[in-house]
Amino acid sequence: MQNTLLVGLSRQVALGREMDVVANNIANLDTTGFKADGSLFEEFLNSPARSGGVSNSRVSFVLDRGIWHDMSQGSIQRTGNPLDVAVDGNAFLVVQTPRGERYTRNGAMQINSQGQLVTSDGDPVLGEAGPITFQQTDNGISIGKDGTISVREGTSRTDSVRGKLRLVTFGNMQQLQKEGGTLFAASGNAQPQPAVGAGVTQGAVEKSNVRSVVEMSRMIEITRTYTQIATMLQQQSDLNQTSLDKLADIPA
Repeated sequence: MQNTLLVGLSRQVALGREMDVVANNIANLDTTGFKADGSLFEEFLNSPARSGGVSNSRVSFVLDRGIWHDMSQGSIQRTGNPLDVAVDGNAFLVVQTPRGERYTRNGAMQINSQGQLVTSDGDPVLGEAGPITFQQTDNGISIGKDGTISVREGTSRTDSVRGKLRLVTFGNMQQLQKEGGTLFAASGNAQPQPAVGAGVTQGAVEKSNVRSVVEMSRMIEITRTYTQIATMLQQQSDLNQTSLDKLADIPA
């Protein structure tokens, strides 16, 4: 009887974790560059119980193994902002944070008071030669497909290059760890490599790739499953109590 309770409890714990993941996806439906997450589970077999010298079958529990990232590209939304870029291809922009380099698909950018190109959180966006800095007289900002940033300086009719966006990729995207909504950190043996063939589209951003209908349906399914298991566990608990009550009524 205890096995039933423990297996049900392990499933409820896993469902609770999965609900957290789904709820976070739904909360980021409108987060630019957000990548949806999914839950990974595996079967855990305990040591076989023995009764009277006979080995019983193993009991199968649910083990919450981890999270995987859906790195599929979201839809492209035109913004008209010349500083915005949507990354095309399997690549990331590189951002300098107080914790080190981080990687993002969120191309909503702006210029800070020091003239640096930064994210909406104020972190510098890195070019191939480091942070990208503009002058006060710069105008007519143009970002090429390859990430090259050109401007017109003052009244000049000649383009001046201010830098080239650094685009990187990874051999195994699942080795990246999320930090916040749209930043990723490289972990383990993950090393950034130049993203050959990737580019950017100026005046647009990549929207979240969360599929709202799928996530809402999954949330309903998780809720129903959790409720069914809770009912089953209550029934099992009632059965245990009834058994104990009957044993107590047996004369010594």
